[in-house]
Amino acid sequence: MGHRLSAITTRTGDDGTSGLADGTRLPKDHARFHAMGDVDELNSQLGLLRAQLKAGLSAPQALAAHAAEMQAVDEALRQVQNDLFNLGGQISCPGMTLLMPERLQQLDDWVARDNADLPRLTEFILPGGSLAAAQCHIARTLARRAERSLTALGHALEDGESQTALLRQYLNRLSDWLFILSRRINLALGQADVLWQRD
Repeated sequence: MGHRLSAITTRTGDDGTSGLADGTRLPKDHARFHAMGDVDELNSQLGLLRAQLKAGLSAPQALAAHAAEMQAVDEALRQVQNDLFNLGGQISCPGMTLLMPERLQQLDDWVARDNADLPRLTEFILPGGSLAAAQCHIARTLARRAERSLTALGHALEDGESQTALLRQYLNRLSDWLFILSRRINLALGQADVLWQRD
């Protein structure tokens, strides 16, 4: 594959605008760029989660029985990162469809599968436990923020609901899966979930 990005610095954004894939230029504080930025930040945090998960699996308290499962989690997170890149691309390319409905169905399947055998919760969970699980909670909250940004974008655009519906649903489900995943990560790394305590 040839070089897709030959110049990183173009100086075209020095005037406070940025370009979409179709050549349209908008102010950098436009709702479209807020949504794109939130999705990009979420993707970066998932990259950090993958790195922390790999480091956590080499820690002495990590449970070898969960190593294969966590390898599968890493692959799933890589797939989600690609999905988020497509999702961001779709925000940046009005009229294009890059994120397919099958990706939402995949998340639905993961939510059902990964939650099925977890211990039943009796209290709310506080972010924490292992470093990787805490990072998973950060990613979860960023998915919710990106979902809110896409909701705002949908309100700002003509026919915005139809343009953003699948993207919002994907982020909503991703947040659910990341909550479940934080619990699975703590389990794999030999850490207990941190439960909220009533005072």
